[in-house]
Amino acid sequence: MKVALVTGASRGIGQAISLQLKDDGYRVLGTATTSSGIKSLKDKGIEGLELDLNSPNSKETFWQEIESKEVNISILVNNAGITRDNIVLRMSDNEWQDIMNVNLNGAFYLTKKILKMMLKLKWGRVINITSTSASIGNKGQSNYSAAKAGVEAFTKSLAREVGKRNITINSIAPGFISTDMTEQNDAVNSQDLINEIPLGRFGKPEEVAHLASFLCSEEASYITGQILHINGGLYM
Repeated sequence: MKVALVTGASRGIGQAISLQLKDDGYRVLGTATTSSGIKSLKDKGIEGLELDLNSPNSKETFWQEIESKEVNISILVNNAGITRDNIVLRMSDNEWQDIMNVNLNGAFYLTKKILKMMLKLKWGRVINITSTSASIGNKGQSNYSAAKAGVEAFTKSLAREVGKRNITINSIAPGFISTDMTEQNDAVNSQDLINEIPLGRFGKPEEVAHLASFLCSEEASYITGQILHINGGLYM
């Protein structure tokens, strides 16, 4: 049985991907930053692990736990992400660096670790969850947009490095997706924003999960180094 690791797996897109991969027959390890998130994963049949990508101690403890499981992970979904929105003139160094630590450096850290397993297996899939913001920018999110754009460049470069090893590296760039976070944000749910989306609605986490499922399959073995947009036509 192939083993998949999904970060930021306790809600939203990460949870949908974890459940989809579990339904596809993979053994799924999912990370969360809180004990309640880990419990939620375990209740759904996902092996929950604590991981805060902004904490060196958490990363060290997490990796020790992975090694104790003696697993070879062949699918990695770098989904964990945070926001620290502010305009540049008011943005603190910490607001910038926290985003880089989690959204960009976190993807590098885990990918480098798990690539060694994939090389041993001579097969692997890395899926990086980015954002439409990486392509079009977003006011108040220069840190987030820059980090996600960095992940997309990382995706393309790494795909060239490991393609001959039967490992594919791709990014999924969602637009506005209905999650518990967006549903609580009146600005995100404004009708004016929905009107800018040609399909006239927000996406569903399950729609992103189905795309991730396909990228993990053998049918997607000739796709690598790509940024796959799923945004209802918001960015073309």
